[in-house]
Amino acid sequence: ADEIMTTMIARALLVLGAVAPAACYSAPRALGHAPTVSALGVRPRVHLARRPIAELAPVPARVHMSDAAAAAPADDSSGGLMQTLKVGVLFAVWYAFNIVYNISNKKILNAFPFPYTMAVLQLAIGLLYLLPLWATVRPAPKLTAEEVQSLTPVASMHAIGHLATVISLGAGAVSFTHIIKAAEPFFSTVMSAIFLKSFFPIPVYLTLVPVVGGVAIASLTELSFSWLAFGTAMLSNTAFSLRAIFSKMAMEKPKGENMGAANLYAVLTIMSIIGLAPVALIAEGPAKLKAGWDAALAAGYSAKYLINTGLISGLSYYLYNEVAFLCLDNVHPITHAVGNTIKRVVIILASVIVFGTPMTGMNKIGSSLAIFGVLLYSLAKNFFK
Repeated sequence: ADEIMTTMIARALLVLGAVAPAACYSAPRALGHAPTVSALGVRPRVHLARRPIAELAPVPARVHMSDAAAAAPADDSSGGLMQTLKVGVLFAVWYAFNIVYNISNKKILNAFPFPYTMAVLQLAIGLLYLLPLWATVRPAPKLTAEEVQSLTPVASMHAIGHLATVISLGAGAVSFTHIIKAAEPFFSTVMSAIFLKSFFPIPVYLTLVPVVGGVAIASLTELSFSWLAFGTAMLSNTAFSLRAIFSKMAMEKPKGENMGAANLYAVLTIMSIIGLAPVALIAEGPAKLKAGWDAALAAGYSAKYLINTGLISGLSYYLYNEVAFLCLDNVHPITHAVGNTIKRVVIILASVIVFGTPMTGMNKIGSSLAIFGVLLYSLAKNFFK
């Protein structure tokens, strides 16, 4: 039954990955409008080109008022409905890919506990989706050696953050890792102060109190507490916070051609593969991988199950990031902040249901407090920007 399910999920991911982003993709808007948030969570500046008034607002032909009044409501309501449906599809697919990734990643690590290798494979499997796009409908990025070098610090933090997350998810409960990762805003504020000398109003810092307190309560009452899971989740928070900082520091440097949000993430993925592959080879090596594969087969896992589950984890990982970028470009930051908070709740609940993870009353309180604090932080930061 598991093998049939994993095969069906793998096929569904291929179809959704091909259809959803293509169907929901928005071309860049007119007048030089930049995306609300970049691929790495950095808000770019918007530069509006100076254009003649006549060009921006051409004088229309004479239209009877009755005709205009009859036509306008239909057009507005139709466009609003389509945008609402589009955003709804994007968020549904984003949540679905997140859930599938976290569950399939935990399952493959339970059967084949080699997080370094799985981290590299998850990044590499995304190329199965990406390379055909570059060969057909999406312009491939073009970068010079200098431009690649400017992205190296960002790619390094991306690789470390992903590897640390995979290790944490394998070492402890999925719900526990996501509770710890809820503390990422705290790390972001600290890194911003250190590297960018950027400070926020006091109300923004006050919202971090429930985040830190909730994470502390949840950690102290976690029944399956693991120092490895805790430490690597914290390392992931640090790395992803630094990734955003380095990305912001590099915003003024040239990025190359065809470097939109999706292609930027793709380039970082390729650079991360190049950086992580040697580390995985040294840490886990062919001999260990062969022994682990044989042990998994001896434990009752079939080769088909292992391959399909690994494939699902890799595809869903890349696709949920791809769809996340489309979400960022189609909604207001507050909407995205709320959606991202709900997403973490959905993942925690899904993992608790699928894996039967026990949670104490205080653990639930701490988790809820931390996630609510993240929402308050996002809203406060947007309010005082």
